Amino acid sequence: MLYQLYETQRSLMEPFTDMAHAAAKAYGNPLSVAGQNPFAQRLSAGYDLIHRLGKDYEKPEFGLRTIEVDGVDVAIHERVEINKPFCELRRFKRFSDDQRTLDKIKNQPAVLIVAPLSGHYATLLRDTVKTMLKDHKVYITDWKNARLIPLSEGEFHLDDYVNYVQEFIRHLQGIYGNCHVMSVCQPTVPVLAAVSLMASRGEKTPLSMTMMGGPIDARKSPTAVNNLAVNKSHSWFENNVIYRVPSSFPGAGRRVYPGFLQHTGFVAMNPDHHAKSHYDYFKDLIKGDDASTDAHRKFYDEYNAVLDMDADYYLETIKVVFQDYSLVSGTWDIKGVNGKIERVRPGDIKTTALLSVEGELDDISGSGQTQAVHDICTGVPKTQQRHFEAKGAGHYGIFSGKRWRELVYPQVKSFILAHNQIASGPIAPAAKEAPPRAELVQVAAKTSDKQAVAPVKTTRVATKKVATKRVADKK
Repeated sequence: MLYQLYETQRSLMEPFTDMAHAAAKAYGNPLSVAGQNPFAQRLSAGYDLIHRLGKDYEKPEFGLRTIEVDGVDVAIHERVEINKPFCELRRFKRFSDDQRTLDKIKNQPAVLIVAPLSGHYATLLRDTVKTMLKDHKVYITDWKNARLIPLSEGEFHLDDYVNYVQEFIRHLQGIYGNCHVMSVCQPTVPVLAAVSLMASRGEKTPLSMTMMGGPIDARKSPTAVNNLAVNKSHSWFENNVIYRVPSSFPGAGRRVYPGFLQHTGFVAMNPDHHAKSHYDYFKDLIKGDDASTDAHRKFYDEYNAVLDMDADYYLETIKVVFQDYSLVSGTWDIKGVNGKIERVRPGDIKTTALLSVEGELDDISGSGQTQAVHDICTGVPKTQQRHFEAKGAGHYGIFSGKRWRELVYPQVKSFILAHNQIASGPIAPAAKEAPPRAELVQVAAKTSDKQAVAPVKTTRVATKKVATKRVADKK
């Protein structure tokens, strides 16, 4: 009923938000009659803010047309490689007529980025994809809005998520021989499960896994997100946040965790910040600060675009990850596409190098939650494991923005490159190399009002250099 009431209210408000948009343009045009009003600029700013607070935000596009590789513009063609009922596997194919650039990008590693299915669209990782494209062949999981998926497509469970990831990994392995996997936030858990199951069956596993800001062990440094999941029972979530999709959508009747409720939760975590941000936007409109207003619109166009999650998937994630801690407890059983039940055993992973990344100021996945992956992946040699903490970075900072580009990405890039050999057997520890050591790296991080220099602690791993196998891009 709540979902239906929300949609009714949104439909009733839509004409008023459209009128506010038209009024903002009228008062903002100095050549119009309304624009001659002495308070025109303030009125235009007020109406613009009303429009943005009341409008419906659709799924954004990635919008990546070109990237620069060594000073050469490389064209990007975005296409869907695999179309599943609840997810699309997207590839960002690179094209260039410069032969030297073409030869270079053909030899670069293939990376599967597993985007989170936790409220926002995969486009939240736009900056991640754009940066990675300079040195990698990039694929990403683009999860669909559950309210647009007909009931005829069936249910979607956490097990299905894990099975999707395995299928996408095998797809890349079939093209390039092998690949690297990078997961951001929520998918660190199902990605680790997927690779664990492949290892237990004796399948080829990815060359490396990069785990970024995810709740591998949610018991460590619990945050507000963790506390909510622990303090409320499973039945509370089912009775209070799960609703059926209204009849106006293709997925009518599907049980979901609605996007508008998720968005309310996001804002409630830091309401003062969002209120200040919108007030600053209002003032910037009056001042005519186009750069600041454009930045505000760009951020909130992405932040306010949310999707519905299938109820079964959401409730199972709450139980498995945040209440039962099934992954680290060794009690997680997953049903495969063949109906067989298999136990998730991360200790069976032996041929996949492991990098974990955390943000010092992450208030969503607390300190140590992602690093815990090293404690349960006992089969991976210690020399093939690395942990990195980005000083001064919050949750979003480890995959987007200046700290991602200047602190985190160089670590990710070097780790992937160091493990880009196509190996058939277990990764052997590097011989006659210096043991792992800790070092402090001084990195300048510019903030909004000052420039701070923060030490970044990283554990370096000695790796034996192996000639990279040349793998040509599929045309």
